Amino acid sequence: MSDKSNDQRRDPGADPQPTDLARRRFLQRLGVTALAAGATASAPAWGGSTLGDAFADFFQDHYQRMDADEVKETLARIERKAKRRYGVDIDCKDTPAIPGVVFGYAINISKCRGYRDCVHACVEENNLSRDTQYIRVVEMHHGSLNLHEGDHYYQGTVPEPGKYYLPMQCMQCDNPPCVKACPVEATWMEQDGVVVVDYDWCIGCRYCMAACPYQARHFNWGDPDLPPGEINPDTHFLGNRPRPKGVVEKCHFCLQRTREGRMPACQEACPTGARIFGNLLDPNSEIRYVLENRAVFRLKEELGTEPKFWYFRDV
Repeated sequence: MSDKSNDQRRDPGADPQPTDLARRRFLQRLGVTALAAGATASAPAWGGSTLGDAFADFFQDHYQRMDADEVKETLARIERKAKRRYGVDIDCKDTPAIPGVVFGYAINISKCRGYRDCVHACVEENNLSRDTQYIRVVEMHHGSLNLHEGDHYYQGTVPEPGKYYLPMQCMQCDNPPCVKACPVEATWMEQDGVVVVDYDWCIGCRYCMAACPYQARHFNWGDPDLPPGEINPDTHFLGNRPRPKGVVEKCHFCLQRTREGRMPACQEACPTGARIFGNLLDPNSEIRYVLENRAVFRLKEELGTEPKFWYFRDV
């Protein structure tokens, strides 16, 4: 597990990291260093202006390196921008990982009926554009685990005789290839096992998408154009806050909910009780019971990604 966390941000006085130096060289090539120096003194006068927020966005540091005051101002800026764009007051939180908690998921595919209630709940909860879905439900032939033979776009009445349904989303790998592929360290694993993205640091190169064997990452081709009444105002910096165009996003186990002891939206919406979510470190949790007492399996386990996402069937 990564040793990076909200509580382990780099000392601002420490030596610059490689990404810092690369960023500075990039800015120097653009000839904006002098502009930054001249404008800094004027920045407080801009307050919450559009120009001031845009300037601050451009020079915003990596989330893991910001101190508490910088994070606070960044959250306030996100809230102001959402108000200007959507006319909605959102609450953008920075809730840290809960000590002693590593989240995991298990799905009873004997109970899944392919209704896709989880898909729709995820879209609404996480402020997704209508062409983006973090969760896919694949209609599979009984006795087969060949995803290439499954129907990812099935229509009609479900469940279909002779078929079963396999929900897929980010597997929150314990050895995530997407993290290794990112050239700017815009994605990492938190202490609670959730792989997250700093959307302001992502450069949209999509290397992480190519590295993910589960097709769980999604490029944001456009800003979500959501009516104010469809925006969930309960957001998290590393989760469902409004994302800019041109970044990669993914399932984050509903951090705005789960770090406060609530269910992820997909689990809450499941009408058959097929989804089990919980703390892998708690020996009394339901997910630990499943892992210790059921015949579970993971997708593409031979790749060594160590997913924290299991499947099982009723005996």
